[in-house]
Order: sequence, then structure tokens, then C-alpha cells
Amino acid sequence: MTICFMLVPGRRRPIASEAPSALLARSSGPTRPASPRDKAGGGFNVAAHGLRGLAAMMVLLAHILGGTAKHIYAQNDAYVQGIAGAWALGTFGVELFFIISGYVILPSAMRYGAQQFALRRFLRLYPLFFVLSLFFIALNAITNAYPALNSTKAVISGLLFINLFTGTEQLTPNAWSLTYEVIFYLLMYGIVYFTVHHRNRARAAVAIVVGLGFLLTHPIAIYFVIGAAIRLASARPWRWPIPARGLELASLIAMIAFASRGHFEYSWSDFADPVLVPIILSAGLYFHCAVQPGSLTARALDNPLFRYLGTVSYSLYLVHPYSYYGIRRIFDHFGWFTDNVLGSIAIFAVVVVAVTMPLTHLVHISLEIWPYQRFFGQRIYREKGSAAAQAQPAGDGA
Repeated sequence: MTICFMLVPGRRRPIASEAPSALLARSSGPTRPASPRDKAGGGFNVAAHGLRGLAAMMVLLAHILGGTAKHIYAQNDAYVQGIAGAWALGTFGVELFFIISGYVILPSAMRYGAQQFALRRFLRLYPLFFVLSLFFIALNAITNAYPALNSTKAVISGLLFINLFTGTEQLTPNAWSLTYEVIFYLLMYGIVYFTVHHRNRARAAVAIVVGLGFLLTHPIAIYFVIGAAIRLASARPWRWPIPARGLELASLIAMIAFASRGHFEYSWSDFADPVLVPIILSAGLYFHCAVQPGSLTARALDNPLFRYLGTVSYSLYLVHPYSYYGIRRIFDHFGWFTDNVLGSIAIFAVVVVAVTMPLTHLVHISLEIWPYQRFFGQRIYREKGSAAAQAQPAGDGA
């Protein structure tokens, strides 16, 4: 049977002798002692961590619902229209990831020297991405499902995260967002480097201008900026004219309502839609409220399930398109998508999750935890596991 890999890999729509860490410390200089700036907004945050897991599940849900609406029940208008809102909301999990990245990467950029920061980011992100990209490259070479991605230019651009500048698509499914992540890391660290580590106003100004230039050409990057701004704002208590939890709940409801209205590519023309700016504003306001100590979100997500989902969220995000697609093909081949749409989708969703989670755990252990902890000798996430302990020295999980 010919394997045809039909998940669009581009934009969505739908870690003997001396310890390696000791060698790194010698090559890059000692890690700078923590300063008040490092502690701005606290360290590990229960709500942000739990929301990371929730965002991954949202994207998984988007594939289950949107993928079947597009490829299985495309002629069933009731189903396609019925899941449209949930599909759109599910894809918004990617934008939520971007806010979280902005929130957690800023203190990491302020804490570490350039080599430390780069190596931590590399070992946190690249091993899993690289292995799955090689898997996709091999499948695509066999099936030629995406001829444009069989070119040397596309493969090199994808592996180096420069595809936005070469006009090619990313390789492994969902990895389009990783290109934005890597560019944000570079821009954020450039700004922090010249404003905090080596204060140079002229070079800091250049770094800021470059960052603004990327934001202007790729407006979706506003979510990273929002996350970083919230981290800075969290360094001081805020007093709102209405109860904080009431504001959190209201902004959450608004974000869900607005984000369910449709998919956006975040071109400037999309801003003509009156719902897009409210999506951005409500998401920013909600996340700011959610990461405050004692928030409703922190209390709701302070449990073993969401701590686990937050921990494996990166693996879950990149692994599930493969399991989802394979299971969808099996269901389709054996005729298990029947006229009982709700029953078929329910069974399909259960099977996808049941297969995806063990695979995610295996990949998380081997391609996330092992490389990072083998090199640095520390856990990626170092949490106390309590909503009452919102701030402490954090690991490098992002």
C-alpha cells in the first residue's frame, strides 16, 4: 500500500571525563548571578505550564475535527458547520503557545550568556524537530506527496529555520510555528544582550528596529511580544477596577468567543476583520490574569494531568500529526467513518488519543529529556507543583 503523507507541513489551516556543563561554563564564562531583573514576574508558573498542555490538546482537537471535516465528511454540511467554531478555537492553540514562549523565554535570555542560551535552546528544541523532520523527508522522498519539499533548497531551509526567507515551507507537520519560535529567540536575545548584558544604546536600538521590522512583516509575532510584555508587567502587582478573577473569567470568555470566529493567517489584510484585534487583546488580558498568583486558571490546571500535559506538550505538538494521519487512513480504509458521524468521530478521537499519548511519552523521554538532561545535568522543568508556589528558580522549559 502506498503511503501518502497528506498533512500540510507548512502553516496551519486547520540533550567519562568532565561533565559537559562544566566544559560549557569554561567556554562561555560563568553564568551571571541572578539579579532582580531575572526575577521579574517569577520563575516557573503553574498556569503558564498548564496552558502549554492545554494548547497542545487544542491543536490535537483541531486536527481531529478539522481534518475529518476536510477529508472525510466534507460533503456533510451539518458536520462541517457544526465543528467550525471548535476547529478555529483549536488552531488558536498555536497563538497561545506563542504568548507562553514570549513569557518564559525573556527571563531565560536575561539569565544566561549567549552560548548558554543558544545551547539550551538548541538542545530543548532541535533533537525532536530534527528526527521528525528526517522522518518526514524520508516519507516524502518515497511518496513525493509534496514535490516542492523534495528540493535541496526546501530541506536545507527547513532544517536551518530560514524557510520564511527562502519562500519554502517547513518540513515536519506543525513545524511552521517553530521557525517563528527560533526567530523570536534570536531577536529577543539580541535585544536583551545589548540592553542588559552589554549595555550599548546604539546596538540595542538596531536590535529593536530589526525586531520591529520582523513584527511589521509577520504580524503574528505580536503574540510573542505580548507574552514578553506580560512577563515584565508581572514584576509588579496590578490593581484592577473590577475583581481580578472576574476580569480573568470575562477575558477568557471573550477570547474563546472571538477565537472561535475563524482562522487567520495574520496578514495585514486580516486586520480588516473586526474580530482579529479583539482576539489579540482578549488573549493578552486573559493570559496576564491567568499567570497571577491564585488565579482561577492556576487553580484549575494545578493537577497531575495538566502538569503532565504541560511537560510533554512539545512532543505532543509535533508527534500527534503523524499518529492522527495514520489512524485516519486506517479508519477510512476499513470504512469505520460511518453515517453515524458523532459516534464515528468520538471513537476516532479516543483511538487517536490512546495511540498518541504513549508515543508522545516515549518521544518525550528519548528526544526531549535525554539530550537536555544528559548535557546539563538538570531537569527541563523544576516546579514545586503547587499553585501556591507561583515563583521560584525555573528550569529552561519553553
